[in-house]
Amino acid sequence: MLIQTESKAQGWRAVAVFDDRPDALIFVGRSSTHVRQEYLDAYMELLDDEEREHVSSIQLQQWSGAPDAGRWVLKNTLKVPTPVKVRLAA
Repeated sequence: MLIQTESKAQGWRAVAVFDDRPDALIFVGRSSTHVRQEYLDAYMELLDDEEREHVSSIQLQQWSGAPDAGRWVLKNTLKVPTPVKVRLAA
């Protein structure tokens, strides 16, 4: 008997690559489009200011292989969000 816990496999993810520590998972999604749409919000929510300063890149990766025997394959590099400085008019 096959038991599925998800309607569609979550085969894509965004991973933050740091210059001084291990990589960090940011977001997992159904498709590359889903990850591209959602990784920015997850990035801002999960990482604090100090961590964001050390992000060197964000990788878009896809699962390749069977669910229990595969690996993550780099498909693209996503844009690292830059902090927006708000200036208040005096």
